This record gives sequence, structure tokens and C-alpha cells, in this order.
Amino acid sequence: MSYQNLTGNWNYPNNLRTGAGRISELAQCCKELGMSSPLLITDSGLAELPMLKEAVESCLNANLNCGLFSQIKSNPNGENVMDGVAAYHAGNHDGVIAFGGGSGLDAAKAIALMVGQKLPLWDFEDIGDNYLKVIESAVAPIIAVPTTAGTGSEVGRASVITDEKAHIKRIIFHPKMLPSIVILDPELTIGLPAHITAATGMDALSHNLEALCSPFYHPLAEGIAVEGIRLVKEYLPKAVKNGGDIEARMQMLVASTMGATAFQKGLGGMHALAHPLGALYDAHHGLLNAILMPYVLKANQEIISERIERVARYINLADCSFDGFLNWVLKMRKDLHIPHTLSEINIDDSQQSLVAAMATEDPSAAGNPIKFTVDQYQQIFINAVKGTL
Repeated sequence: MSYQNLTGNWNYPNNLRTGAGRISELAQCCKELGMSSPLLITDSGLAELPMLKEAVESCLNANLNCGLFSQIKSNPNGENVMDGVAAYHAGNHDGVIAFGGGSGLDAAKAIALMVGQKLPLWDFEDIGDNYLKVIESAVAPIIAVPTTAGTGSEVGRASVITDEKAHIKRIIFHPKMLPSIVILDPELTIGLPAHITAATGMDALSHNLEALCSPFYHPLAEGIAVEGIRLVKEYLPKAVKNGGDIEARMQMLVASTMGATAFQKGLGGMHALAHPLGALYDAHHGLLNAILMPYVLKANQEIISERIERVARYINLADCSFDGFLNWVLKMRKDLHIPHTLSEINIDDSQQSLVAAMATEDPSAAGNPIKFTVDQYQQIFINAVKGTL
């Protein structure tokens, strides 16, 4: 497939501009949204990279007063968000460029929400009708530029932010947090290390898988999830093996957006466990989902076998049974050098009761095919620590 065939403009679920080199359109995108003084928000790990500096310079050269804020942790917290709000006001900015991986995008979207609000951040947690408290006219316009292929935050209306005092991840939601324009440029992901490519790619797989298995009725999302799984199967190993493979990088960006579009149907036990583990241990979200994946699939086997067998046929596995699919997941994880157990990333079972209780209360638990009890989540967690399938 040629580069030209990977280039296009889509309008689902928002305005996406896809293809190599599309980052050159950043300044024009700002002007289309009426920005004259955007604040580019990214995580601290990207702040000094050439692609970041080039993005800022392109805006400055277009007579945009582009600022930079990068004080964001790998698991962004409420303090990061409010520091970003202060930087936005200090620079008299009028829009946000969300640039980076899931942490940068999530923080940037939350900052864009909060720049004009009178209530504190946690008042907008995705519970009940909290989103109705938002002053919609005060939400800053957002352009999203993902540099990893995993979270799909660029096509989402929510941010996962850590409440550092309660040691819990909270989901902040409002429809206007959906970026107005997204630039999917695979060239921005070329420098991503193999282990991060693998972990974020497995995160995209977890989104598509959990959306597929969610019991809620949403055929559109289910169809997207099935194709997203196929793209991960075909292109994640290629992107990890050869980081300069533009086609693989582009297709993984697409698989990431598909996962985040599909999980409007629901997530499940992988995320219900990954969220508390991320909050408690500050571990990489995508890596947590990658490790937890087979244990949660196995725990759901009784309910999800038919759907798993169907997708196994679609992605052309030699063995289209549930066990065949599970073995494919295990082999791909091994090939990508994903750890098999949580203990390999220094997570033990000493907080098993707390983790299990937090998992049952996590919003993602509502989308799991089986309504797991605290005891069941505790056993899945222990299995993932010890490697018991």
C-alpha cells in the first residue's frame, strides 16, 4: 500500500486528517478553529524532542503566539491539570493543542475543559449528570496530535485523571472534550521505542477486545472493534519489529482510534483492574492491560466464547476456538516481550483486597460480560501476579 492511499480526511467520530506529513497543517488547523494563541500541552518526556520544537516553531512562523506546557506525569493528576489551567491563563491563550501519548492528550483535554469552569475538577467526574454542571461556552477548542498508537484519547470525550489524595483514577467527561480536529501523522510515531510501541499497541487491542465482549447493544461499535483487532494482529508486530514502517505505524494509529471509538460500547475487567493498579503503583496503563488481558479473557470465557470464536475466524487464526484465540494473545505478547505476570513489573499481591474493591467500583467494571464480585476480581489479580491461567 502506498503512502498516498493512507492519506485522507475523515469525519468520524470527529475531523481526522490522516497521513504522513500532515503535521505541517497544524498552524492552519489552529486558524480554522479561531486560535491566535494556542497552548501546546504535552508530557515532560516529549518536551525536548525535535518534533515538539518543530510543531511550536511552525505555529510561531504562522504568527501564532504558541506557548508550551509540559509538566505532566505519565499518569496525569489533578495538580497537573490545574497547573496547566494556570499556564493557559498566564499566557492569555485561546485554544489547546493536545500533543503526545495518552497522558498528554488526557491532561490537555481536561485542561481545555477547566480553563473556564467555576467548580473544582472532581465535580465533573463521569457520574450521573455531573457533565451538566459544565459551562460549555467556556471550554477551549482542542486540536489533538497523538504520538503513540494506544489510548485513542484523540477521539474520546473523556480523560482519565489521578486523584492524588484519594489514590484513585477518575474519569472526567463532557462531550465538548472531544477534539475538534485530529492529526494522525505516522511519522510522529517512528521514534517510539519498541517496548512502548508494544505496550501501547496492546492497549489498543484491549480497547477493541473489551468493546467487542461488552454485553451492551451497539452493533456499530462492535463492527469497528472486530476490524480494529484485525489491524492490531496484522500491523503491531510489524511496527515493533521495524519502527520505520510507515504503513504499520499508520494502521496502528487507526487501530487505536477504532478502539477508543468502539469502547463507547463499554470496557471491562482489564480496565477495571488497570485503573486502580495505575493509581496505586504508577505503572504504564497499556502495559497493565497487556499483562492482565489473558487472565481477564479466561475469567470471562463462559460468556464470551462465541464472540471470541467469531473474531478468531475473521482474523484468520488457524485455531478458531476460544483456546486458539487465547494462545494467539499469549504468543503475540511473548513475541512482543510483554511480561507474563504483574510480579515482573514489581506488583505483588499485598494489596489484593484493596485492588479488588477498587476494581468493582471502577466505571469500566459495568461493561464486563460478567459482573465480577470482589472475590472474583481478587482471584484474577492474584492469577495475574502469579501467572496462573
